[in-house]
Amino acid sequence: MAAEQRKLLEQLMGADQLMGVGAGSRNSQLTITDPKVCRSYLVGTCPHDQFINTKQDMGPCPKVHSEGLKAEYDAASPAEKAKWGFDYDYLRDMQKYIDECDRRIDGAQRRLEKTPDEIMQTNKLLKQISELTRTINSGLLEVSVMGEMGSISLAMNELFKIRTAKHQKEACERELKLLSDTSGPSGHQKLQVCDVCGAYLSRLDNDRRLADHFYGKMHMGYSDMRKTFKRLSEELKGRAPPSRHDDGYGDDGSWGGRGGGGGGGRGYGRSGGGGYRKKGGGRW
Repeated sequence: MAAEQRKLLEQLMGADQLMGVGAGSRNSQLTITDPKVCRSYLVGTCPHDQFINTKQDMGPCPKVHSEGLKAEYDAASPAEKAKWGFDYDYLRDMQKYIDECDRRIDGAQRRLEKTPDEIMQTNKLLKQISELTRTINSGLLEVSVMGEMGSISLAMNELFKIRTAKHQKEACERELKLLSDTSGPSGHQKLQVCDVCGAYLSRLDNDRRLADHFYGKMHMGYSDMRKTFKRLSEELKGRAPPSRHDDGYGDDGSWGGRGGGGGGGRGYGRSGGGGYRKKGGGRW
C-alpha cells in the first residue's frame, strides 16, 4: 500500500519533488553533471515516463527528474552539450529498452511457430507434391513420344495415370494449405506479432481494434523511442563521445556500455529502423 501511495504521489508531484520531501534541499543543490540526475530526461524523454500504466510500466525512474536542470540543458550552447555528451547516455538507455523489446518480439514469434508434428506433416506433403509433379512431367514426356510412335493405346493409358497423379497432387496441395492456415498456436485466430512493441494482433481484427493498438500508449511509446534512437544515432554517427570521468554514471561507467549487448549485437544505428523491424512486412 505504501509503495502504491508513493507511486501515485510521484505521478502527481514528480519524482524529484517527492524525493525533496524527505531529503530537504538536496535536489536543488544538484548540478547538471551529477550522476543522480537522469540524463535521458534532460535530453529527451525518460523511458520510465513512456509506459506509465501499461503492461511495460517500469515504475519510477531511480534518478532525479529536475525541470530546472532540464531548462538549463535546453538553454546550453551546442558546445556545452557536446562537452557533457548526455546524448550518448540517452542513446545507451534507449538501446537497452529497444533490445529488451526485440527479445520479447523474437520470443513471441517463436511461440507462433508450428509444432514438430506439424512440421513433419508439412514436409511429408511437400515431398509427395514434389514426387507427383515429377510423375506428371515424365508422363507427359512419354505420351509425347508414344504419340509420335503411333502407340495410341499406350499413350491413353499413360494419360489416365497422369490424370490420377494430378488429382492426388491437388488433394495434397489443399491439405497443405489447410495445415498452413490452422497450424501453430495461432490457429484460427491468425495471430501476428507487432514488430514495434511485441503485442499479439489478429489479422481478423477490424480497423477500430487495430487503430486502438497502433495509437495506444505502449505502441506509440516504442514507436517514438525507435524513431528517436534512429534519428539520434544518425546525428552522432562518426562523432566520438567526449572523454570524461564522470563518477561512474551507468552500470559499467563506460560510454555505451549496454549498447546492443543483449540484442544480437546490433549496436547503435540499427535497432531503431524508423520504428519498424522488417520481420513480417512492418506495420500491417
